[in-house]
Amino acid sequence: MATAPERLLLRLEWKVVRRLDGRLQGAHRTAHRGSGIDFTGLRPYGDGDDARHIDWNVTARLDEPHLRVFTEDRELTVWLVLDRSASMAAGRPGRGKHDVLADLALVLARLFGRSGNRVGALLFDTGRPRVVPPGTTRRHALRIGAELERTSQARGTGRERTSQARGTTGQERISKTRGGTTTDLAEMLDAAGRLARRRALIVVLSDFIGDGDWERSLQRLARRHEVVALRIVDTADDVLPEAGLIVVEDAETGEQLVVDSADPLLRVRFRAAVDARDARLTAGMRRAGVPVHRIDTDRDLAEALVEVVARTRDRSP
Repeated sequence: MATAPERLLLRLEWKVVRRLDGRLQGAHRTAHRGSGIDFTGLRPYGDGDDARHIDWNVTARLDEPHLRVFTEDRELTVWLVLDRSASMAAGRPGRGKHDVLADLALVLARLFGRSGNRVGALLFDTGRPRVVPPGTTRRHALRIGAELERTSQARGTGRERTSQARGTTGQERISKTRGGTTTDLAEMLDAAGRLARRRALIVVLSDFIGDGDWERSLQRLARRHEVVALRIVDTADDVLPEAGLIVVEDAETGEQLVVDSADPLLRVRFRAAVDARDARLTAGMRRAGVPVHRIDTDRDLAEALVEVVARTRDRSP
């Protein structure tokens, strides 16, 4: 009998992977420079450079040695950094942020693996991270899926609690799960840096809700690796429902507060806080030179990934 990850991967291969197969070919350009086949530009000659790549016409014209630079053709090692923290449990049953993260992780592992690239995974929450070493096969993608299933069962995603908390008394409780502490985004990124010893493509899948000086950690990571952020977002992250008195619970700490969701001032302050959070995230990613792509839980996964690929190609030199 097929396991849950096997059933999920089979469904994703039919609905998503087949539609995307081939689209990722050539979409990623490694940040390494070398003697590949795609010319990318010129730069001044430096000590230790290979003299065979000197462009003598440009050197004669500028009276200074210049090298021809190419995009190096090499297999990738890809690390998927998977946020398994409590805030990722938001969303409707079967299509919450945890579910979308699992779908994305399996699709990316399968797509990169089919191209001969080695894919590993770091599953991070407020406890000890779980690591799946890099591999290429379909069985390896299923191993990542099995770890995702295991962490989901261990934590109890809180989706059942959310549905049970909604009653008929006119009050609504926004609840995910009690994590006890907020996610340390900086530690998550630092853990990825310690794990990826050689230069790699690191794809961070997270809602980026948490604490820590993550921007500095992201900059350190981006200096050594090529980093892409997939920000998984649910409506519950951005919208306060108009439902009268509600009990709001912090998804990560379990702290609760009774508020009047119809209060105009509260709604304005909530919207301002959401906008400020998004602005800080965008600015931090820009300063680190890391592209961030928003993946909404209600979006078709294949369409979202096609858009990511198109934007990646637009950024290629």
